[in-house]
Amino acid sequence: MLDIEILRNEPERVRKAIEAKNGDPAILDKFLALDKEWRADTTAVEQKRAEQKKLSAERKIEEAKKLKEEIKQLEERISAAEAARLALWKSIPNLPSADTPAGKSDEDNQVIKVWGVPPEFDFDPKDHLALGEGLGIIDTETAGQVSGTRFGYLKGDAVILEFALIQHAFHSLTNPAILKGIAEKVRPGYSAKPFTPVLPPVMIRPEVMDKMARLEPREERYHIPGDDLYLIGSAEHTMGPMHMDQIIPADRFPIRYLGFSTSFRREACASGKDTRGILRVHQFDKVEMESFTMPEDSEAEQDFLVAIEEYLMQSLELPYRLVMCCTGDQGDPDARHIDLETWMPGEGKYRETHSADLMTDYQARRLNTRLRRADGRLEFVHMNDATAIAGRTLIAIIENCQTKEGRIKIPAVLQPYVGKDLISPADLG
Repeated sequence: MLDIEILRNEPERVRKAIEAKNGDPAILDKFLALDKEWRADTTAVEQKRAEQKKLSAERKIEEAKKLKEEIKQLEERISAAEAARLALWKSIPNLPSADTPAGKSDEDNQVIKVWGVPPEFDFDPKDHLALGEGLGIIDTETAGQVSGTRFGYLKGDAVILEFALIQHAFHSLTNPAILKGIAEKVRPGYSAKPFTPVLPPVMIRPEVMDKMARLEPREERYHIPGDDLYLIGSAEHTMGPMHMDQIIPADRFPIRYLGFSTSFRREACASGKDTRGILRVHQFDKVEMESFTMPEDSEAEQDFLVAIEEYLMQSLELPYRLVMCCTGDQGDPDARHIDLETWMPGEGKYRETHSADLMTDYQARRLNTRLRRADGRLEFVHMNDATAIAGRTLIAIIENCQTKEGRIKIPAVLQPYVGKDLISPADLG
């Protein structure tokens, strides 16, 4: 949620932000009208309580009883107004950062960096599914019979390769020397504090998911009605609430977590779109970064997380570009959103493989996660999340590292984990 003082004192700024994110600014007007009534009723109750206390002291029993009934009615009205007020408050999106480009959709996003050169083949490159089926390492047909559409089996060396990616990410992000080199490029002297590895729960209570501002749209979530729990769509969903209702001393920041989890997404809005192979599936594994920082460091922290994404992709020698997402392509909690898109030879274009979201204090205010400065002041922390490794990274390796014979060359940095430099049909056994 946004700071209430910004809503009350800078309504035009908020109204413009809502419009920029393709929202309806009328929600702000409704909120402010309800907030004004709520404040007036709250003040009236306080005044009537003081008056009731005075009448009771003066033994004016009948008048005190009458005021008590008026107070009760006001309190009931306030209680109803509070729920409606909170719902409107939570529906108002975060303010975009100053460097977020204006735009309506992903067509208005801006490329801010390109690294590497897409590989040139002396043959027609295949997509990951054709390659995976040829090698016997991806099986969507059997998965369709067992679980339904948009599921897949990874087998053999695809599994070894995926776990090699995960090990590479965990080794890199817990290594102070590697992180120091990355941090110094972001800002001289910037913290190179390593990430704490986490295996988070993959189920979450709806009220906590709502505090993360990730419950909606619910049609994209898998719900377990009997337990009233949701399956997470990313490890961030259960890492973000790890400090819910806590006050954290300033000297503990930054706090960084690296979580591995299976992720579940219904992809209800993507029917018939990008559903070939394992690109857009209901279940996939992902390594996610989550960080908590002082407000003055949150933008540098996002730059740091993006630099880590770049480090990992450069170590895999995969060509990519960085894209600053426009206002209309941001999520409601985002203040600044940067995507990393990797070249996919099978499609002949760049596809998003990583994202990095700066939420400022939007999530922390809902979660009531605060910091205490050295002088005792309390403030809400700032939060970031970003992809380290996801299923699409595996797809990018398969497509970019293919050979004319349909084999897959394993990136040098992963070979010690895999124990070979090539995936070929002979390895199936």
